[in-house]
Amino acid sequence: MSTTVQTVELKVKMNCQGCVGAVKRVLGRMVGVEKYEVDLQTQKVTVTGIVQVEVQLKSRMHKFSMQVDALWRTLSKVTRS
Repeated sequence: MSTTVQTVELKVKMNCQGCVGAVKRVLGRMVGVEKYEVDLQTQKVTVTGIVQVEVQLKSRMHKFSMQVDALWRTLSKVTRS
């Protein structure tokens, strides 16, 4: 069975280091996320994994009143066997 690993950039509205911590906790618990970077200054979250990150992050960040605006771009897609 093959899986597609992709790296995507998301725009996430964050106001403080507490917001950054919340995003990191959510991403750290998501099955399929291999690695992530969260940048408060640019409001950018870069995620690599085999999940639909945008959909899952939007649903989970709603409880923190954080807005996941949009998928900025897909940086790469790699299919593994």
